[in-house]
Amino acid sequence: MRFAARMQRIGVESAFDVLVKARELEARGRHIVHLEIGEPDFPTPLHIVEAAKLALDEGWTHYGPAQGLPDLRDAIAAYISRTRSILVHPRNVCVVPGEKPILFFPMLALLEPGDEVVYPNPGFPIYESVIRFLGATPVPIPLLEDRGFSFDLDRLRDSLTPRTRLLILNSPQNPTGGLISEGDIRAIADMVRDRDLIVLSDEIYSRIYYTTRPPFSIASLPGMLEKTIILDGFSKTYAMTGWRIGYGVMPEPLVDAVNKLMVNCNSCTASFTQRAAIAALTGPQTDVANMVVEFRRRRDAFCAALNTIPGFRCALPDGAFYAFPNISDTGMASHGLADLLLDEAGVSCLDGGSFGEFGQGYIRFSYANSLENLLEAARRIAAVSGLWTSAR
Repeated sequence: MRFAARMQRIGVESAFDVLVKARELEARGRHIVHLEIGEPDFPTPLHIVEAAKLALDEGWTHYGPAQGLPDLRDAIAAYISRTRSILVHPRNVCVVPGEKPILFFPMLALLEPGDEVVYPNPGFPIYESVIRFLGATPVPIPLLEDRGFSFDLDRLRDSLTPRTRLLILNSPQNPTGGLISEGDIRAIADMVRDRDLIVLSDEIYSRIYYTTRPPFSIASLPGMLEKTIILDGFSKTYAMTGWRIGYGVMPEPLVDAVNKLMVNCNSCTASFTQRAAIAALTGPQTDVANMVVEFRRRRDAFCAALNTIPGFRCALPDGAFYAFPNISDTGMASHGLADLLLDEAGVSCLDGGSFGEFGQGYIRFSYANSLENLLEAARRIAAVSGLWTSAR
């Protein structure tokens, strides 16, 4: 079978490859602590599940509008307006099956071969995958540990050229858990406000933060809403990863393009999940708050434990549910250490290099697991630390 050349340019998420290997070890009788997959380990809140059941009983099982049900777009517009302190109209909202279409469809609509896309590195691997797939030019900007995993603003400024068509921001961030400060966001807005480019602001972890103030959205600044795509959804905040429902808020011309791509690709997002999403946004938020409290407890204990392991240095993340320790003092390459931890310690984690070249020297752990399992993982890692300390 002969494949199109573009298929050589599309990547995958290594988390799923690591999960397969971990499952194979479990099938052979090994006990594995799973810290590789980035999804909340909490159940979907009950009132959301009940709303989906009611929607099924009421017959919400047929096609809906490609752009999303009007009631859900109303609820999303109200939610984004309230949480970002901006005025969003439902006509600027697109509901899609999961969050990734809001990465793929706008890029498909905007990018020509040779256009440049500036994006964070280490970062969500699908950014670079889609950029390369479309024949555009990826321009990775390193996230700096000593800046809380934010950008070097001078390097970002110097990377913007007349060919820059898209700038991707992600805060809170995967894989580092870092936040871009309000001051940095304001500086970035000043860099790009008068440029002919679009900002894709990936805000999927916007409700999972540990600072006194919520993450700051670039769309809230003067002149930026008109040139920003906000990506958000229900997977992380409401533990709805398997429901496959997300959304984007974007300028109206892009809405038309995304709707065309939805018609050609998915037709629509499942109607009963959209009814459940309305319940998520308009119903009680106690489960979300409790989840974040528990994530904070796990973060504090797990990062403290990692910092006692020889060769590990783990900054305390401000958001999401990832720890991203620097392991360069172990003397091992990050991919080799990730393999060793799985094979020898039974701890499944991700090589920081799988998130881009500037992730080399780091390991990503998802602390979306019980505190008991997290501390057991740290104990296991410490128990095999002699494998690298003795070799130095």
